[in-house]
Amino acid sequence: MALKKFSLPSNTVATIILLALLIAFSSEIKLMPFEDFPFRFGLGSMIFFLAVLIQPIPIIKFGFVTGITVVIFRVFLDLLVTDYEFSQILIERFPAALFYFFFAFFLSKLNIEKYKSKPIALGLFATLFEFVSNFIEELFILLFVVTHTHLLKESFLLLIVAFIRSFSVVGIYSAIIIGEQKRQFQQLLSIGSNLYVETLYLKKSMDHIEQITASSFELYKALKSIDNHLSTKALFISQEIHEVKKDSQRIYSGLSKITTAKNLDDHLISNLLQYVIEANKKYSTYLNKSIEFKETYHTDFYTKEPIALLALLNNLVSNAVEAIEEEGSISISVNKQNDETVIEVEDTGVGIPKTMLPVIFDAGYTTKFNDEGKASTGIGLSHVQSIVEKFEGKIVVESNQTTKFTITIPTNNL
Repeated sequence: MALKKFSLPSNTVATIILLALLIAFSSEIKLMPFEDFPFRFGLGSMIFFLAVLIQPIPIIKFGFVTGITVVIFRVFLDLLVTDYEFSQILIERFPAALFYFFFAFFLSKLNIEKYKSKPIALGLFATLFEFVSNFIEELFILLFVVTHTHLLKESFLLLIVAFIRSFSVVGIYSAIIIGEQKRQFQQLLSIGSNLYVETLYLKKSMDHIEQITASSFELYKALKSIDNHLSTKALFISQEIHEVKKDSQRIYSGLSKITTAKNLDDHLISNLLQYVIEANKKYSTYLNKSIEFKETYHTDFYTKEPIALLALLNNLVSNAVEAIEEEGSISISVNKQNDETVIEVEDTGVGIPKTMLPVIFDAGYTTKFNDEGKASTGIGLSHVQSIVEKFEGKIVVESNQTTKFTITIPTNNL
C-alpha cells in the first residue's frame, strides 16, 4: 500500500527525469563569483522554479531527482577532465543536491496555486527560499569542503542573485500566462462573433417562420368552410411550423446569452483590430495568398460590443482576403469624427462590378462558388448591414481601383 501511495504515473516519471537532465545541463551555464570556492550561480535553479510553476508535478520528488541528477552529472564531468579521487569529487559536488532538496521542500510548503495570481508575493517567497537553500549549500561547503572568511559579504550577494533570479522567473511565467490567456480570449471572442452572426441569421429565419405560420393559419381558416380535410392538413402544417418556431426560439435564447456574456465586454478597439488581422493573416496563408495588412486608429477606446464589431470586421476582411487573387493589401482604419466612429476596410482585390453594387447587401447575393460550382449562402454582407443597422449606423461601398467599405456609427452606441 505504501508503494502505491508514493508511486508516480510513468508519464510523470519521464517528465521529471527529462526536466532533471535539462536542469543538469543548464546548470553548467554558470557564473562562479568566488575565487578558490566551488560555489556557482547557474540557470538550473531558474528552470527548476519555472518548471514547478508551469508543470503540475510532485515538487519534493522533483527536487530529490533533480538534486541527484545534477550531482551525478557534475561528478561525471569532473571524472572526465580531472584526476581527483571519486570520493573527493562527490563531497565537493554533493552540496548542489542540498540546494534542490531544500528549495523543493520550501516550495512544497507554499500554496503555489494561490500565489500565482500574486506575482510580487510569489517572487518574494521564492527569493527567500532560494536564499536559504543557497545559504545551506554554501554552509555545507564551508564545513566540509573549503573554508572561507567572507560569509557576510557573500550572503548579501546570495540575496541579490536570489531576488533577480526569482523575479525573472515570475516575470517569464507571467508573460507566458498572459500570452496564453490572450490566445484563449481571442479564440473565445472569435467563436462568439461566429455565433453572433448565426444568431442574426436565426433571428431572420424566425421572422420568416412567423410569417409562414401566419400564412398557413390564414389558409386553414379559408379552407375550413370549403374542404374540411384540406383545412385539417393546413392546421396541422401550421402547428408543425409553430413547433419549429418554438425550437428556434429556445436555440436563439441560448445563443443570445452566450453572445452577450459579460466577460466579453469592454475591450479596446485596437485589440479587436489585432484579433481580426491575426485571424485573417492565417486565412490568407491557408489560401496561399501574399497579403499585407495595414491598420490605423487615431483614437483608441473601449467598446461594449466586441462580439458584434468582431463579426462585422471579420466578415468584411475575410471577404477582402477572398477578393484578392494572389497578392495585395488590405487596410483597416477606425477613427472618431465628432460624435461618430468611422470604420473603413479597403482592399486591392478584383473589385465589384458597378451594376452589382446596389444588390451586394441583399441576402443570397454571392460571387463565391466551391469546387463543385455550388454557391455560398450569400448572407455575410447582409449580416454586416444588419449589425450596422442595429447600431443605427450606415454603410456605403465604393469599387474603382480598390474596393472600400465605409461604416459610420454613433460612437455612443458602441
